[in-house]
Amino acid sequence: MKKEISPLELKDNVFQLIGKDWLLLCAEYGGKANAMTASWGAMGVMWAKNTAFVFIRPTRYTKEFVDKSDHLTISVFGEDRRKMMNYFGTVSGRDEDKIAKAGLTVRHENGCTYFDEARVTMFCRKMYAQPLEQKFFFDKEADAKWYEGDYHTMYVVEIEKVLVEE
Repeated sequence: MKKEISPLELKDNVFQLIGKDWLLLCAEYGGKANAMTASWGAMGVMWAKNTAFVFIRPTRYTKEFVDKSDHLTISVFGEDRRKMMNYFGTVSGRDEDKIAKAGLTVRHENGCTYFDEARVTMFCRKMYAQPLEQKFFFDKEADAKWYEGDYHTMYVVEIEKVLVEE
């Protein structure tokens, strides 16, 4: 059973959610949805709104869906879904229907796809997008370690609604 809460009621540690549990980003467009695993991001307050910052490389198929949609969902699953989360991070939706193959129970709400199996789902509205650029890196080691010209696009999204397991 799912319960709606305010983003302010979310009790999870964001460092655990993003870096350890990982996130599943999902967007839909044209009657189709695609999702990908993300382990980089942030949550906080921007422009007086509860926000998340998510990062997607231009080569990722999910980015096409995010770019064409006004909304996306961010889902968090339990440790029992670690293998599935790894799968969503290593296989492209261009090659197969990852959502169907993972056996997730798909739900739709206001142009968003989400999944019954997620322990947390955040419904988000895009507010801003900006490609990262090499010239703005102060930390040259991070640039050298994580990039070879395939820079992420940063999205700032407003968290409009949160569903959690009861």
